[in-house]
Amino acid sequence: MSKIIETNFGTLINPSRIAKASASNIIKQGAFYVFSLRVATDDVREYCFTDRNRAENMRKILISHLEQDIARKAKRA
Repeated sequence: MSKIIETNFGTLINPSRIAKASASNIIKQGAFYVFSLRVATDDVREYCFTDRNRAENMRKILISHLEQDIARKAKRA
């Protein structure tokens, strides 16, 4: 479980919950398993895989990268 971080504004945030909420569920569209990840307010990236296991693994990896990025930005701001 991720630690709760206090920003310079005094707001407490949980980067893990923010990152998980930024990723959509994996859905099957035709022959592909698709999910999207909101990196910024105007930057939504969509990922497609032919295997559900690969999609699940990549979703976990991308969520952890986004979590680290959110924590780093919160400490800097």
